[in-house]
Formats: sequence, structure tokens, C-alpha cells
Amino acid sequence: MIAIFDSGLGGLTALKEIRTAYPAEDLVYFGDTSRVPYGTRSRDTIIKYARQDMRFLMTHQPDAVVVACGTVSSTALDILRSEFPLPIIGVVEGAAKRALSLSKSGKIGVIGTAATVRSGSYARAIHALSPEAEVTQIACPLFVPLVENGFSSEGDPIARLTCERYLAPIREAGVDTLILGCTHYPLLTWAISETLPNTALVSAGAEAAKMLTLEKRAGIGSVKYYVSDDPAGFEANASIFLAHDLEHPVEKIDIETY
Repeated sequence: MIAIFDSGLGGLTALKEIRTAYPAEDLVYFGDTSRVPYGTRSRDTIIKYARQDMRFLMTHQPDAVVVACGTVSSTALDILRSEFPLPIIGVVEGAAKRALSLSKSGKIGVIGTAATVRSGSYARAIHALSPEAEVTQIACPLFVPLVENGFSSEGDPIARLTCERYLAPIREAGVDTLILGCTHYPLLTWAISETLPNTALVSAGAEAAKMLTLEKRAGIGSVKYYVSDDPAGFEANASIFLAHDLEHPVEKIDIETY
């Protein structure tokens, strides 16, 4: 069993990739919808939330956990790995490697939450592999609320204008490859691509999913979904994103008890 968590809907980008690659694997997804977004919180609060999320997921006895959250991966991954005895995969490493493999100019952009950009985690990972790379980082704090509140549908004027405003420095820097450093951001791919039409996009969640090395088996596994608030809203939005009805009803848990 593989467990996946994020602050809300964004981690479904990783779940979708894992489900495609390993259809027989049982999956558990937790979206901390009562406390989304994480990216505006202090480091101590992010660590607290991440520990609670992990303690809940450990009740399902997973074989590995995918931290499908750029903020937690950038802020608390080492702490989680030191405290929980199982493989824990974050979203930074794989995205950095993929961006470097795609970039022809060595000019790489990173967009993420304020906490992710403040941590500098993506820039460090890129420079560890290629010290000469030029990295431009921009915080896009409104992207997560746009996605969580349903303003990510193709053609939405609010999403389009927000992308234009945030991504102007990326365009001006001549970036040819952009890391979507929050797993919510791929849901705005259409608007980002319109703003940066000649820029290759790297989904951090998708690249994290590719870092799993599991034995491929026959059959179809189950997928269970848990949230900390508004299961009906999550189910409706998740069904649209995944393009199918969820296999099981979304269950609400009290994450503060973990």
C-alpha cells in the first residue's frame, strides 16, 4: 500500500500518476482540506501538520509515503524521514533532475508557495546537480486558493490574469523550463502554458510518483480518500480532475487528534 498526502486537492496529480503506473497497488490519499494552504504557515506549523498527517497515514500501515506537497517536502521532509521508519518520497529531487534534463539554456524557473520559495529547496537541489544553472524563483500564493475554490477550469479569466501577473518575471528571465513546485499548480497548466508558451513545464508531483520502484502486479487495487473537512466538495472536485467517480466515499477525519 502507498499513502499520499497533501494540503488539499493538489496531491491528486501524484495519485493519478501512481494509479496509472501501478494499477494493482492499494492507495490511501489524505487531503488536509481544513488547513489548506500550508504555504502561508510558519515552519513550526508546517512541521506540526506534517507529523499529524504522517501519524494518521501510519494507521493504514503503508509500505511507502509520497509527500505530494511542495511545502512539506521543502520544509519538513528530513524530519519526517528521521521519525518514521519507511520510505518517504518528496517532490523536490525528481523535479530538479527532470528540469535539468529538459533545459537547453540552463535557465530554470521555480514557482511554489511562499514557504517553498523561502526554503530555497529547489534551487539547492538544482545547484547540487548543476552549479552553473540559473534559477529564478517566484512565490504564487494565490494559485492554491484558485484551484481549491474551482477557478482552474480552462479559460477562466481570473486564473489567466493571475498567471500573467505572477509569471512576468519568469518570462523576463528567459527561462526555458519551469518547475511547478506545488502539486496544485498542474491544474493550472493551461493558463501557465498560455502565459509561457515556449517553456517546458515540470510537474513536481508527477516526477515524485516516478521515483517509486514497485513490482508491477496484475489486478486493480483500491483507492481510499480521507479529508479533514468538506468531503462532498473534495469528492466533486476530485471527480472532475480524475475524470471518473471516486471508488469509495470520501471520509472525514479529525486530524487534530493525531
